[in-house]
Amino acid sequence: MTNQSSCVEIACDESGFSGTNLLDPSSPVITHASVDLAVPEAADVIAVLQSRLRTRSEYKSHHLLRPEQRPALEWFLTTLRGRAHVHVIDKTAYVAARVLDLFTEEPSYGAGTSLARDHSDAVLALRRRTGFLAAFVDLTRTKRVRRIDHDAIDRFVATMPTDLPALREVTRARIEEVMIRLIDEDPAVPPPLEPLVPALAETLLFWSAGARSVAVVHDEQSALTRGRVARLGTFLADAVSPAPPPLRSFLQVDSRDDPRVQVADLLAGIARRHMPEPDDLLAPYLQARADGKSARCD
Repeated sequence: MTNQSSCVEIACDESGFSGTNLLDPSSPVITHASVDLAVPEAADVIAVLQSRLRTRSEYKSHHLLRPEQRPALEWFLTTLRGRAHVHVIDKTAYVAARVLDLFTEEPSYGAGTSLARDHSDAVLALRRRTGFLAAFVDLTRTKRVRRIDHDAIDRFVATMPTDLPALREVTRARIEEVMIRLIDEDPAVPPPLEPLVPALAETLLFWSAGARSVAVVHDEQSALTRGRVARLGTFLADAVSPAPPPLRSFLQVDSRDDPRVQVADLLAGIARRHMPEPDDLLAPYLQARADGKSARCD
């Protein structure tokens, strides 16, 4: 990374967010895109795309994915090179990992991120157990729930694989203990069915790169409450110390009012529709760190 600023400002949006309906096979991934463009730069990008489409309406990713718009797509992805990043979450794998994060260790805001314990082998085995994963989603969907649903626990336990060593320590008592904390909205327990929380964490870790803090402008998302974002920021600061805290500030905006978020929305939509096999134009956004000119914080 060539930019030495102690802070970078990014704008973010997602594609594929489906609330707690995480096992819908028609929407297998969620993509979280971020760009470090300044407002005038992003406005210029949107203006060029609108001129190519010959419209003043909001330009969406499906427009760019039409065969006749391939030149515009190539221009867009080439223009953003080094100024953008996309984090991709496989929703089924996410649910499988949350089972292990929640019931086999102390829940934390590192769950679902590269800072968490590696459960990849167990996740690979669990992602095929769709009945078990569906039971987990039903169990942990606790919004407006005020008491333990013992029937939901029964279904979860009944479908739990008995041949997976990672689950051998998951007892009914442990499940009930965690569920009480979820129902009581224990602030130390991150929401298990909100993949945007770890997606934001990974985005912050990417842009901070252990060397600077990040100011975030984000499309409005109910999952990213003020309390959750604050707790995530505290967790990340502790995790990377003595490096600068990854999160400097967080502001939610209406995407219609910020061209930077509109650009992030386009990139997120394009990436989601190219999964699981991104082409050569998109692949750099999923791998390399941004290394170009950055929009600095004030």
